[in-house]
Amino acid sequence: MLKGSYVALVTPFKNNEIDYNALEKLIDFHIENGTDGILLCGTTGESPALAGDEKERLVRFAVKKIDGKLPVMLGTGSNNVTHTISATARAKEWGADSALVITPYYNKPTQNGLYLHFKAVAENTDIPIVIYNVPGRTGVNITAETTIKLAEEFKNIVAIKEASGDLVQLSKIVRDAPAGFAVLSGEDALNYPILCCGGSGVISVTANIVPGMVHDLVEFTEKSKFTKARELHLKLLKLNNMMFIETNPIPVKESLHLMGLIERELRLPMCKLQDENLEILKVVLNEYKLI
Repeated sequence: MLKGSYVALVTPFKNNEIDYNALEKLIDFHIENGTDGILLCGTTGESPALAGDEKERLVRFAVKKIDGKLPVMLGTGSNNVTHTISATARAKEWGADSALVITPYYNKPTQNGLYLHFKAVAENTDIPIVIYNVPGRTGVNITAETTIKLAEEFKNIVAIKEASGDLVQLSKIVRDAPAGFAVLSGEDALNYPILCCGGSGVISVTANIVPGMVHDLVEFTEKSKFTKARELHLKLLKLNNMMFIETNPIPVKESLHLMGLIERELRLPMCKLQDENLEILKVVLNEYKLI
């Protein structure tokens, strides 16, 4: 079962190119601070702004740098099933351990359409697949019933990253999915509630800047140290909220820049944090002693 604290890693840029020196620094930062796994080329990694050859170079570099110390997940989903199958197949070739496949966005498929999409991906690839459900970004929600059906029928569909905010839906998946199927939190503000409902881990934006705290939150919950976990959850509330003061990954990349880990650079249509929000962010980062 997939578990622990996965970081949805940003993609550092410099002069509109991937900054491999910064990427190496970020990987070291996570290895040293308790991160349990790394997601590359997710939404936080600005995957829509990366060319195919850039993704390959980034993943091969990161996999070589990580050298088996942490499992690597790669974002491969799109709203085109042929492209998704091709990208998911390449993920294994490039050295990833699992693939994060988002529900098709913009198309707004029915539940049967979602089932058939993931069925096609599962039948044509052999890497472990994590369904990514984030209706706020895609405009479509994959229900508990569809998720459970996929988990029961395809052994390589091994987990879901749940960012719907619906704890009832999530709880149904935890209750009814086959043994070994993992439910991972995809929303930092709900990490603790989701873990308490039976989630086995998180894929976190906030972990980019406080990997140790997010790791500890997951570990405390797993070990039934709920008082300590709740204290961390409450301590992280303000920081979690700040990571979404503007569209992700704008605030988290600004935070990493202020921490001296990356350049202040995004790719359009992402743009720099507004000045008034930058001042608010600086105050909060100072409160957490991050800058």
